[in-house]
Amino acid sequence: MGWHSNREFFVSWEELHRATKELARRQLPAEQWQGIVAVSRGGLVPAAIIARELNIRVVDSVCVSSYDHTEQRDDLQLLKDVTATTDGEGYLVIDDLVDTGNTLKFLRDKLPKAKFITVYAKPEGMSLVDDYVADLEQETWIHFPWDMHLHYVEPLAGQES
Repeated sequence: MGWHSNREFFVSWEELHRATKELARRQLPAEQWQGIVAVSRGGLVPAAIIARELNIRVVDSVCVSSYDHTEQRDDLQLLKDVTATTDGEGYLVIDDLVDTGNTLKFLRDKLPKAKFITVYAKPEGMSLVDDYVADLEQETWIHFPWDMHLHYVEPLAGQES
């Protein structure tokens, strides 16, 4: 067994902000965009950062459920539909991560003219994203800052029995 049997990637608020700001820079000039569609929940924070950086005021959301905590389901549930656009033309669809691509396949059918961007991408879903900042191995579990809690950890020397 290796040093760490589960592949995990921990993202700090600073790293997420830096990567998302880079993603925003790649979407310039801002005038080409009418608005943003944030994929809830993971895309909400990156969408807010990109909206600020590109000075975009129209921010809609689409709410799709595809996970039961850590397990991805095959069936997607549309909990809230997009109302700002019917085909996505002139819109950025933003999510934190593309994993298998199931959510983005579903949304591409709904918004075929939108540009789809994510902060992070895994191989199975990369072909469904128009732009992303960093890629991860498919087996890697990413921990976003909104899923973590900072707390004190006892030093190793204090744990001796």
